[in-house]
Amino acid sequence: MRSGHRLGRPFGWLWGAYGASALGTWLAFGSFELIAIRVLHAGTAEVAVLASVGAAVGAAVAVPLGPWVEFRRKRPVLVAMDLVRCAALLTIPAAFALGVLSFVQLLIVSIVVAAADIAFRAASGAYLKTLVAAQDLLVASARFESTAWTTTIIGPPLGGAAVGLLGPVATVVADAVSYLLSALGIRATGGHEPRPGRREGARLRAPDLLDGWRYILADRTLRALFLNTALFNGLVMAAQPLLAVLMLGRLGFAPWQYGLAFAAPSIGGLLGSRLARPLATRFGQRRVLVVSGALRAVWPLGLAFLGPGTGGLLLVAGVELGLIFCCGVFNPVCSAYRLERTATDRVARTLTAWSVTTKGASALLTALWGVLGALLGPRTAIALAGVLLLATPLLLPRRAEAPEEASAHVRPVM
Repeated sequence: MRSGHRLGRPFGWLWGAYGASALGTWLAFGSFELIAIRVLHAGTAEVAVLASVGAAVGAAVAVPLGPWVEFRRKRPVLVAMDLVRCAALLTIPAAFALGVLSFVQLLIVSIVVAAADIAFRAASGAYLKTLVAAQDLLVASARFESTAWTTTIIGPPLGGAAVGLLGPVATVVADAVSYLLSALGIRATGGHEPRPGRREGARLRAPDLLDGWRYILADRTLRALFLNTALFNGLVMAAQPLLAVLMLGRLGFAPWQYGLAFAAPSIGGLLGSRLARPLATRFGQRRVLVVSGALRAVWPLGLAFLGPGTGGLLLVAGVELGLIFCCGVFNPVCSAYRLERTATDRVARTLTAWSVTTKGASALLTALWGVLGALLGPRTAIALAGVLLLATPLLLPRRAEAPEEASAHVRPVM
């Protein structure tokens, strides 16, 4: 069997494909909002709709994709989702060149890309289980996590330079090309993929749509991680627009200072992802999950004490460094632990349910915190999110339930 450090050529192609698409995503970070503001002259309300409604509707559209993906070979699905995202994104520069780009088109493309993202993640998790041994899942997840943080560090600055030199749609083109490269990389993995348990042409039934949630909620450990992740991610994301208003508005930070305060601490994510496997090997996955999951909840409350000037900038950078480091440890361990506990024939549905819920919770809480920010002020709303985050460790799993013990409570799908 492959060792923990050499995961084989097919995984190498999959990892390279992930790196290409991740770099494209971060090169185009904020590109839709930038185009909406600078090209379409959209207002605050329209930008908020683009950021939240697109993701929420995309998540809803992705609900039936989980069981659909489950009963198909995963590699063709991955290639198809990459090509769908590539084609959807290319409509934006085409419309821009013809002078017919509209806000509605941006919104539709964001929905298509969000739905395809969820389907891709569901299929990639199931596909990964066929490429690497169970004991190598943490190694593979840590490599994906370190790649994600590396592209987070280098992508936005390069994207900003590209926008300055080539215009606002340049990074959208780069993102589209990255999905094409990803599709080619996944196609190159080759090999024989086992046929799913159910005939590929089988009719999709209503109970299949909810099976991912039933599977998660029947497993005590998965249920705890699921609730913790949805609430934690939602509260962190909900505070981000308010922090932007506070820093760029009332406190007078320049845009480059705002970007630097979040880009530089991403080094902590890279470091955390490199330490995830050694820590899990020494202390056990569940203990690392609980400790890193609890520690990541401590940091965001510090943002409520943000002030102007260099001290304020250092405070944000320090808080983000601690938060991102803990997330860098937690995320790959959580991903591997989740895959290990999920039956192979349920991975796509489970990951789809997970992604739909976390995206939906983030969109809902972002909208709610926007209202709270308007009523109470951004600083008070940020503090409230920080206080609630301190309670999220209570949702982390206290003890490990055997996977077969949980699966016994889930009705099999015929």
